[in-house]
Amino acid sequence: AYIRPAVTAIETQQILAVSQLALGDKSVIPLWYGESDVPTPDFICRAAQRALGAGETFYSHKRGTPELRQTLATYMSELYGREIDIERVSVTASGMSGIMMLFQCLLDAGDNAIITCPVWPNAQSVVRALGAEARFHALDRDPDEGWRLDVEALKAKCDARTRAIFVNSPNNPTGWVLPADQIAELLAFARERGIWILADEVYGRMVYEGRAAPSFLEQCAPDDPVLVVNSFSKSWAMTGWRVGWVTHPPALGELLGNMIEFNYSCVPPFVMRAADVAIRDGEPFVAQMVAYCRTGRDIVSQHLPDLPHVADYRAPEASFYAFFRVEGTEARTLAFAQDLVRTAKVGIAPGTAFGPGAEGWYRLCFAQKPETIAEAMGRLEGALKQM
Repeated sequence: AYIRPAVTAIETQQILAVSQLALGDKSVIPLWYGESDVPTPDFICRAAQRALGAGETFYSHKRGTPELRQTLATYMSELYGREIDIERVSVTASGMSGIMMLFQCLLDAGDNAIITCPVWPNAQSVVRALGAEARFHALDRDPDEGWRLDVEALKAKCDARTRAIFVNSPNNPTGWVLPADQIAELLAFARERGIWILADEVYGRMVYEGRAAPSFLEQCAPDDPVLVVNSFSKSWAMTGWRVGWVTHPPALGELLGNMIEFNYSCVPPFVMRAADVAIRDGEPFVAQMVAYCRTGRDIVSQHLPDLPHVADYRAPEASFYAFFRVEGTEARTLAFAQDLVRTAKVGIAPGTAFGPGAEGWYRLCFAQKPETIAEAMGRLEGALKQM
């Protein structure tokens, strides 16, 4: 029976090709996924339990409960210093589902989306699954200043079939942060050309200077062609809960509500109760998460640059990843990551999962216990000495 070629052509994600070698193996240190080992805090879990006990198990508002949407609108208004109205907010079943549904709204077969890379692989896969073209624009890497975006070169890749520019900042895997002046440049270009900016700002609070990374929401007007995706997964340690939100022009609310209805009807109401409490009462926990990740970053930064064959590592400005190059592995990046699982019992993600130009690069998640990170550094050192 027929299945769309655009779907069958999607390759298995390379991170999965590494992790499936050792899922459930307690002897392996798993640093391949973008997930902390910190469990969801009790105050969030108790909110869900109370909602379940109160029978909040029925269908709910497809765009999210008014209570949660208003909480999110108030939170963003305070965080970014600009009024965000409730009609610009829709709750989604994860940041990923938000990205999927937004691209469903924007792309026809034959259209293209410009995707800055290296980048989390799921965005490009969604574009391709819809029959559109994922047109990559690689960040430049300055030896002294780190990762940078050439905005003019990005603009040159846009044509009459470009419907969206996908920007992930703070970036997974590099930790790069799009500065405010370049946000302004991209926003002006999007207004001029009628191209959507789809901004993945899931790591917006995982920054090591200041309270939040620069955001398109600090500069855009309500009706600008800007779509900002966020998630509870990272800053509130809620990866398994599958809840996020999208900030969009008010006119898109009904269309996005329809897409939610067609995809999964609504986010479970007891999950939304937990999410509401996470925002209302979660600022101390967010600060704890940043401090926890800073400790992991410090341990990695102390050891990783001195390991044999490791090059081009810089402590990230944001997110909770180390992205680095291992000299001599460019031709076998995936195979090298798989070998590390088998021999060193440590799992990291191959850079080739994050788009073209990252051969010989690797990502590890340092949002883990200090002793776990220290042990992983020791295992990596042993494996790299044998190269």
